[in-house]
Amino acid sequence: MSLPADAITAVETFQAAAGWEQRARLLMQWGERLPALSDADKTDANRVHGCESQVWLVGALQDGHWQFAASSDARLIRGLVALLLARVNGLSTEALQQVDLPDWFDQLGLSRQLSPSRSNGLNAVLQRMRSLSDV
Repeated sequence: MSLPADAITAVETFQAAAGWEQRARLLMQWGERLPALSDADKTDANRVHGCESQVWLVGALQDGHWQFAASSDARLIRGLVALLLARVNGLSTEALQQVDLPDWFDQLGLSRQLSPSRSNGLNAVLQRMRSLSDV
């Protein structure tokens, strides 16, 4: 399956990183680049349940392709969510259903740093994206 341009950039950037410290810095930078969600979007209806941190997610289908925006109160999670958005933004509903989260973070060299709770949280974000796309 071909990757969106942002996802290709992410893979190239993270694979070039010389170890965990550099990846952690990159992760924070990706999180800082996430556009801020408006307070109007930070509602309980947009909150992703199943995350230890607070994560809010909104999505819209534009010309058959999904565009998601998200935010989190935790810096590391914001970075991980930013990388997830890089992977899924621009996908069709069908392609979104096929995203393999462990494989994606494995490609980035981040899977070992994903604790079970972070992994579950990111899975909850992806499930929420899929449920929005089911509507």
